[in-house]
Formats: sequence, C-alpha cells, structure tokens
Amino acid sequence: MNTGSLAWRYLWARPLATVLNLLLLSLGLAAITLLLLVRTQIDRAFERDLAGIDAVVGAKGSPLQLILSGVFHLDVPTGNIPLAEAQALAQDARVAQLIPLSLGDSYRGFRIVGTTRDYPAHYGAELTQGAWWQAPMEAVLGAQVARSTGLAVDGQFAGAHGLGAGGEEHGDEPYRVSGVLAPCGCVLDRLVLTSSESVWRVHEGEPEDEAERQALEAEREITLALVRYRSPLAAVTFPRYVNSATSMQAAAPALEITRLLRMVGVGTDVLRGFAAVLLLTAGLSVFIALWSAVRERRADLALLRMLGAPPRRVAGLLLAEALWLAEALWLAALATLLGLAAGHGLTALLGWMLENDQSVPLRGLIWLAEELWVPALALTVAALASALPVLAAYRSSAVSLLNER
Repeated sequence: MNTGSLAWRYLWARPLATVLNLLLLSLGLAAITLLLLVRTQIDRAFERDLAGIDAVVGAKGSPLQLILSGVFHLDVPTGNIPLAEAQALAQDARVAQLIPLSLGDSYRGFRIVGTTRDYPAHYGAELTQGAWWQAPMEAVLGAQVARSTGLAVDGQFAGAHGLGAGGEEHGDEPYRVSGVLAPCGCVLDRLVLTSSESVWRVHEGEPEDEAERQALEAEREITLALVRYRSPLAAVTFPRYVNSATSMQAAAPALEITRLLRMVGVGTDVLRGFAAVLLLTAGLSVFIALWSAVRERRADLALLRMLGAPPRRVAGLLLAEALWLAEALWLAALATLLGLAAGHGLTALLGWMLENDQSVPLRGLIWLAEELWVPALALTVAALASALPVLAAYRSSAVSLLNER
C-alpha cells in the first residue's frame, strides 16, 4: 500500500474543503509575513534616520510633529525659528553640531531642503553624478527624486510653494541640478538638497539696496535644527534650557518615536490577532474535516485492517493526509509559498503606494530570518489539528469498525 499516493487521492476527493483550508492557512501566514516585513523595515528606517540626532529644535508645538517633519519629513513643520537664535544655540558648550534645515517648498511632492553640507555628510551620502552645490540655486537630488522625475545633472526645475504637489511655482527662480546622490536607503533618497541661501533667495527676492539686504538678513529664519550633543549629560539639561529660556522647543527623537511606536503597536497587535484568528479557524477546519473523514471512511479503514494493515500503517495513512491537508507536506509547502508570496506582494504594493506618497520606503523583495517561523507555524497548526483524528484511528479495531457498519 502506497500511503502517500492514497492520502493524496483522499485529500483531493474533497476539493472544496481542501481549497478552503489552504485559503485560510495562506491568509494567516500572509498576515504574519506582512506584519514581520513592515514592522522590521519601519524599525530599521527609524533607527537609520535617527542615527546620531540627539535633539530637534524648532518652533513650539507638538514635539512628535517636530520630529516627523524634521527627521523623517513626513509631517508639516510647527513653524519657523529666528536664524540668530539657532546660531546662538550652536555656540552652546553642550552642542557639538547644529544642522539648520529650511523647509517650505517642494518639487513634484519631493521636499526642497535648504541646509549645509553637514546634513548629507551626517548620513554618509555620496554623489553618483555631478558635484555638490557651490552657489545659490544649485541643488542635489536624492536617488528616488532623480528616478521619479527624470532630472539629471544640469537640468533645471522650479520649486513650488508648499510641501505637497500643486503649489504655486517659483518660476522666476529656477534651480539647476548640480549632482545626484547615490541611493543610501535613508531619508535623503526622497529629498532635494540645496543651500539655505537658495531658500532665502526664493522667498526674499533681490534686495533693492544694501539697507534692505541687511534688514532681510536680520529677519532671516530657518524651520528647525538638528542637534548633536557633546556628552550624554546634555540630554538632561539642554532640552529643559531650550524649552524654558527661549521661544523655541527641543524634542528628543528617541522619546517621541518610542511613543509613536507604542501607538502604532496597537495596530500591529490587531493585525497579529487577526492572523491568529485565521490560523485558529484553519486549524479547527482541518480538525473537523479530518474527524469527518475518519467517520466516513470507517469501512475503508476496516478493510485495510482485515487485509493485514497494522494499526500504525492506518494511522500513518491518516497522518499523511492530515499533514497534507493542513500544509505539512504538499499543501503545507503550497500554503507556505502562497502565504509568503502574498505577504511579500502586499508589502511591495504598500511600498509602492508609500513611495508615490514620498513616505517611508518599504521593499517586498527582501528576506528576513524571522520568516523561518512561518513554515514552522504552519506545521505546528497541522500537527495539532491532526493529532486527535489520528489517535482515534489508531485505537480503532477492525471488529469494532465492521460492527458499526
């Protein structure tokens, strides 16, 4: 008796039940895979973009909004701060480095950031084409910006007012592309970098005389500043000083992102619970199908026993079918592949949607070591669902089976 061949035939004798169990298990595995991929990549993106930034200084308002707008460029800023006050903070003994950022304009939804060379240097960015900006109205494009817009070195574009697409263009002050950044997998990929003087020039215009130029320079503002401390002790005193003694506020990225992830964790818990319900439902469905199959085939089992099949062979037959039906062998492999493929496909689709929205990048074509738990989980569900029917079949005798018929 070929146990595997016979189990396969029994399995597909109930195609609707088989497809239903396969669908339920695949959906549960896909939800778990999606959760693993999204959560891991978001954590890595936050950790990568936050590296080395101890505080963000900006206008008073929501600290979380300040972090999201200044570090990840996912929100609107809380306002502007005087350039003179930010420069005074740069002289503070507790500050090792202060990087100014000026926001307000965009190009096709990609934010134009006025800053210094320290900003790309902070992330270790390198150029793949051209050179860094040397004068006002020269810009360096992030890798995603260049790919999406088709701009190259020496190309020109006009920034638009506002941080989203559709704002009024500053056509009288076009930018010239001086360089393109190599992909870094960080926030710089979706930014247009230029000098702070470029942003001021676009919004101030050309001064008519020296007195007007000096007046404009005295009133200049930036949007926010990224701060790196000289020592860990500054984390205790510096934010308190900024928040109490100046018109600005200082937010700690680590603290605010921890709060954000705690809020996002509610959603991941819901998705994890949904996946658990799907797997539990699939396990119960497999159990019911196997239990019914045992009762329907009692005569077949009795005949096998009368022909000399030992109890362990009959139990092996049911076990093989149970494992296939619940993903352990044929269906286990198929459902695992379908679940992993669906999870990666959904992650890629979500990443494409986020890329179009210039948000956190997600990739579907990556493999995580944690995904090895997916087939292990499928086999566990199959084994638990098949244990009781297999045990019942093993304990049945040929005489009792025939008497029941």
